[in-house]
Amino acid sequence: MSRPRAAAPRMKGGLDLGGTKIQAVVTDGEANVLGTARRETPHGGPEKVMLELAETMRAALDDAGVELMGLAGVGVGAPGSIDADSGTVLQVPNIDGWHAPYPLGPALQEELGRPVGIGNDVNVAVEAERRFGAGRGFDSFLGVFWGTGVGGGIVVDGKHLVGRGSAGEIGHVCSKPGGRRCNCGLEGCVEAYAGRAHLEERAQEAAKERKTILFELMEKKGRTRLSSGVFASALEKGDKLAKELVDEAVWALSIALASVQNLLALEAIVIGGGLGDRLGEPFVRRIDDAMQPLLFVPDAAPTLLNSTFGDLSGAVGAAVMVGG
Repeated sequence: MSRPRAAAPRMKGGLDLGGTKIQAVVTDGEANVLGTARRETPHGGPEKVMLELAETMRAALDDAGVELMGLAGVGVGAPGSIDADSGTVLQVPNIDGWHAPYPLGPALQEELGRPVGIGNDVNVAVEAERRFGAGRGFDSFLGVFWGTGVGGGIVVDGKHLVGRGSAGEIGHVCSKPGGRRCNCGLEGCVEAYAGRAHLEERAQEAAKERKTILFELMEKKGRTRLSSGVFASALEKGDKLAKELVDEAVWALSIALASVQNLLALEAIVIGGGLGDRLGEPFVRRIDDAMQPLLFVPDAAPTLLNSTFGDLSGAVGAAVMVGG
């Protein structure tokens, strides 16, 4: 009499690699989170980042009380350009020391001993919101992830629109022709006015001549960067520079989102990412208000929503993509 086969693991791991933090989750195979862990994204290049991804995944497994071999696989949402077939991250604009393509998928698979899949961080986050979160029930929506950079993904007729590979790049829509230079090399991009990395650069310049508590708060929080939490705390304490920088970010985002709405007539816009989630509902409402005068059909304005999974959107989406 043959023994019954052991059931294949259903639990999945998800990793969201950002410019300032790595977020890991363990899920039940759907969208229920069983364990989490978070660490800062290290400096020093892709191999160091890969090892920190592995350690963050192990910490999430400890939090869930699950062994590594209990995972069906691990998904990674990584920024920049991705070759999903080879598991290679081709270009990463917002992580210090990562200047060349790196086979993150194979390297992490060897380190963890589990199957690893790689996808673009924003695309996997949009997929999580489409299937299980704020985008559920909408046939068309734009997912905007406002953090170190500004990423986006578009769902049309219930399907993720990829175009020729770069559809949804809301961060590189021009909000001011001839304006500030973005990391991508273009001028006037939304990301050059709203991305956390650019906000930090401008804060450093302004702090030479103006008083601000941003860097004091950064040190108190034990951070090496002006994180989303630092900006949120500075706003709560009435820091004028923080307010000016975030006001400008809201202005740039509202121009880009209104333009996309005028072109695509979407049902909804879902706003997440480090800054989007940390600043929350009040800032979603501010963006909504700033968009209204710019809409071609104001009576058919999109519904603006916060992401359901908050900071976990990318990690949950990465787990969702494991096994299709």
